[in-house]
Amino acid sequence: MKSHKDLIVWQKSMDHVAAIYVATKAFPKEELFGIVSQMRRAAVSIPSNIAEGYGRLYDKETVKFLSNALGSASELETQLIISKDLGYLLIEDFRKLINQIEEIIRMLSALIKSANQ
Repeated sequence: MKSHKDLIVWQKSMDHVAAIYVATKAFPKEELFGIVSQMRRAAVSIPSNIAEGYGRLYDKETVKFLSNALGSASELETQLIISKDLGYLLIEDFRKLINQIEEIIRMLSALIKSANQ
């Protein structure tokens, strides 16, 4: 592995950032500094923490940042559910986004588990 950019989970999380930005463009303007901002920050945090973790020299530090990425993914999953419940997301958009974040969560969990062995 050359860098974090070779990780499929990083690539998928980068794609998910773009999808979150597109989806949140249609949210009510009064949510710009509310849930829109939180969702975008959480989405960006996932690949950012993966990259920072892979830039560290020690496995313990790598796992810490991968765990941060997992926390941000879980946070975003919750925010997607809230957005759906508030009617901000169409059900088909919600399903696509929730499936993507659930896959990212599974991949991060597996990566953390393998790094801890």
